[in-house]
Amino acid sequence: MSTVALSKSRPYEMMMQVLGSLWFMLLAFCVAIRIGSFAEPWPSLLSSVCLAVFYVLLAALIMTRSPAKAHADGLLPRIAAFVGSYLPWTITFFGKTDQALPNLLSTACVLIGMIMMLVTIRHLGRSFSLVPQARTVVQTGPYRWIKHPLYFAEEIVIVGVVLQYLTPLTVVVLVLHIGVQVCRILYEEDLLRRTCPEYSSYEVSRWRLVPYVW
Repeated sequence: MSTVALSKSRPYEMMMQVLGSLWFMLLAFCVAIRIGSFAEPWPSLLSSVCLAVFYVLLAALIMTRSPAKAHADGLLPRIAAFVGSYLPWTITFFGKTDQALPNLLSTACVLIGMIMMLVTIRHLGRSFSLVPQARTVVQTGPYRWIKHPLYFAEEIVIVGVVLQYLTPLTVVVLVLHIGVQVCRILYEEDLLRRTCPEYSSYEVSRWRLVPYVW
């Protein structure tokens, strides 16, 4: 069976959902263990609670997404999707800072990003996915202004995570992640153009992430 045919099969789709959800539940569990120790100052505990809730939310979204109408061809889009989805969350296994200011800033970023994600998902519905997939072209809510509000919300959360584990190495991971996310966006747009005729007219009047920038 070819890679493309396998990716379109229901068992493959279910396996990816289960594995993706288990990964984020594992991260939530690791953060919960740290929270349960009560060994951290309250700003650090607050940022950890927000992060654990965010991981559980991601796990739930992956498990409840609807089947895709089309998938991106080839391995590169899938590699970019998995690296972009999972690389930044390995930061959780780095040493955490106990300084109050980075943790408070982290809490603000995680909360803002999580609220933006919830608002976006309310309009996106079950079209949420990790690898480039085509379901429908959503044009309501934040999609009225930018084409990829979910990516934007995710980056805000990841900046919050980096603030919790702030080192030169985690900053490098953040920069690499942004580069991979740009590739994911381009792969996703190419798939939507080929699959959804209405996407071409939709994209000409919207910015990708940041209005008047890109």
